[in-house]
Amino acid sequence: MTVPVPPLLVFADPGEAAALAAFLGRLLRWEKAAAVRLRAGGGVLGVFARPARFEVFAVLTARLLERAETDVTVSAGELLEGIDETAETVTLPGEVTGPSWAGLLPPRGGWRRVADLPASGVRDRAAGVVAEFRQRTERLPESERTRDRVDALAEEIWNRPLTGTALPLRAVHAAHALGFLRGGEHLGLYDTGPWLRLRTAYGSVIARSGAAVPRPGTGLTVTPV
Repeated sequence: MTVPVPPLLVFADPGEAAALAAFLGRLLRWEKAAAVRLRAGGGVLGVFARPARFEVFAVLTARLLERAETDVTVSAGELLEGIDETAETVTLPGEVTGPSWAGLLPPRGGWRRVADLPASGVRDRAAGVVAEFRQRTERLPESERTRDRVDALAEEIWNRPLTGTALPLRAVHAAHALGFLRGGEHLGLYDTGPWLRLRTAYGSVIARSGAAVPRPGTGLTVTPV
């Protein structure tokens, strides 16, 4: 059943509208036709996305000034157009037929904190593997730099676990590309069942532990920002 959508949501904290705009802008750089699922309840808005080619979920949350109950999938581009950073509001666009992932979100509860990770170390690791991917790609002879070869290299690198954890490096890469690894605070690593969640002050990235393997033809062959 479709949940009635309030036309306007008002954020409770300064800067939340700008944070949402920045998140959507980065998301749209990877996929111009990206969609996001919005869940609002108990005075909190959750924005869920699956950035193209990363094979992870990205989650942004924000407090709302007034309680609202919403569960819809909308165009990320149209949602971005509805943001008023000065007024700290967002006007919700019409619902769209969402991608298949929008109906299969990670669990909402049951998360257990399993580790604290230094943001600087995770950020350095992200930069290091990005550089490795770029260098190894550039070292391939032109005749061998095929899509299949580059995809295989990407799978090898991005499916590795972050040192001391089961979190695949593709989740760290996504957090870096989406602007979640700013600041110097510690990051929280959580798990529930096969899911792992890297939680930062700016958003979360969720992946299956050791199982985030891209489908054929969708390897992570991008150069991150």
